[in-house]
Amino acid sequence: MTKKIFRNCLAVGIWVFLLSVALFMGMLYQYFSERLTTELENETALVAQGVETMGMDYLEGLRASNRITWVDKDGTVLYDNTADAATMENHADREEIREAILGSQGTARRESATLSQRTIYVAQRLEDGTVIRLAGQQHTVVRLLLSMVQPILLILVVTMALAAVLSARLSRGIIRPILELNLEHPEEHNAVYDELSPLLTRIRRQNDTIQNQIELLRQRRQEFTALTENMSEGFLLLDHKGRVLSYNTGALKLLGAQAPAEEANVFTLDRSEPFRQVVNQVLEGRRCQGHLERSGRSLQLLADPVMRGKDCAGAVLVLLDVTEKEQGEQMRREFTANVSHELKTPLTSISGMAEIMKDGLVRPEDVAGFAADIYKESQRLIRLVEDIIHLSRLDEGGDNLQKGEVALLELSRTVEQRLHPMAEQRKVTVEVTGEEQRILGISSVVEEMIYNLLDNAIKYNHPGGKATVNVSGEKDWAVVRVQDTGIGIPEEDRNRVFERFYRVDKSHSKEIGGTGLGLSIVKHAAALHNAQVELDSTPGRGTTVRLRFPK
Repeated sequence: MTKKIFRNCLAVGIWVFLLSVALFMGMLYQYFSERLTTELENETALVAQGVETMGMDYLEGLRASNRITWVDKDGTVLYDNTADAATMENHADREEIREAILGSQGTARRESATLSQRTIYVAQRLEDGTVIRLAGQQHTVVRLLLSMVQPILLILVVTMALAAVLSARLSRGIIRPILELNLEHPEEHNAVYDELSPLLTRIRRQNDTIQNQIELLRQRRQEFTALTENMSEGFLLLDHKGRVLSYNTGALKLLGAQAPAEEANVFTLDRSEPFRQVVNQVLEGRRCQGHLERSGRSLQLLADPVMRGKDCAGAVLVLLDVTEKEQGEQMRREFTANVSHELKTPLTSISGMAEIMKDGLVRPEDVAGFAADIYKESQRLIRLVEDIIHLSRLDEGGDNLQKGEVALLELSRTVEQRLHPMAEQRKVTVEVTGEEQRILGISSVVEEMIYNLLDNAIKYNHPGGKATVNVSGEKDWAVVRVQDTGIGIPEEDRNRVFERFYRVDKSHSKEIGGTGLGLSIVKHAAALHNAQVELDSTPGRGTTVRLRFPK
């Protein structure tokens, strides 16, 4: 813009100069033309007076710078100071001669294209009817201009330099207030140019619109970031070339990768073949999914293309941690298999013994023994079914069970009385100690937790061993500690003893009579009460299990 203003100002200056020169030359030419005409008229009057007084003698003795011609009244040239009169043509048809003959004086101007000159003729009639004519030469405008080329060029150079300086200063002066506009608050400069007021108002409105849009985008970006950053799932947004446009920390954690550089390729996060296959397929416009294994975790990769018409403009990848889901499915499969196996064993025994009795293969004196075995297996089957039902209720959260105040020490003594006959049978001493602690819970469920722990402490103890139940308080916790001097649990089995149907000593499980669900019930009941279960064990020396209930 500055250059354009500069060029326009400079052009205006040059045109003003050229027009001024043309006007000056025209006025100067007109001035000299009028002056020459006046001088010729005065000189013609003097020559006419001299010819009338002295005749030809006056002309022959006159030294004049202008051409003098004496013409008879019929147009014949009588005298000419620059040419031979006898050879000259008749001048009766000349404009100035005719005007002089008809009047007293005549004037004419004739151009010479070859000489770039103008000739001014002034004629005056004498008393005898003859005409005296004087002619003076005047240069044309072109000739006059050519004669003044040097000073004009000098003036032109000075004018252009001055116009350039003034144009530069003028253009900067015009542009400076515009350059100094504060586009954030354009109307503060409203007084600079009144013509800019509509533009500045529009800029202000555009700024307000842009600011509102930026604020809206910022809010949406914050919402999107807050949403994606608090997702446990991983999120990746790719362009059509596989470059990462957006991601969340969940994706980096699941892939075990570092934050990518700007516009980095997605394969910098993971180069495994399953990941590459999914990315390549989705960038071809196909919806797909894959499975990844990372740090012992199972990940499901879902990929959806972002289509623009028929072309794939990018892709969205979602990473899901399905470890717990797969573990749950595995546990359900194992639970189903274990339940089938545990139910099959007593049912097979009952069916076999019943079939023998049905076929009459049992002696009368052995019927009572077979009936006792059938009763024993059926009771085991009933206990197993009851434990499964109870465990299912705990899995459902025990919504139909009412919570109330539970006295742990009193409840532990009640459990000890229930298990006293079995303890005497196995020659195990049971002792309940401590101070009363009260919690908010489901009395029957807590009682079963303590029952299962003390039952295991008696079953897996040595004859002459000891089982102790201690109730105490620790800050915000009420603790029930069940300790025994039994066989203990090997280190490799401690993380699995709370699994359903898992037994440490499978060879003696039938003799002991357990269902394998006792500690699993303890674990689920503890989760129902927001309690913690801690287990310490030394093989051959005993096991200690602590239940920590929030007070």
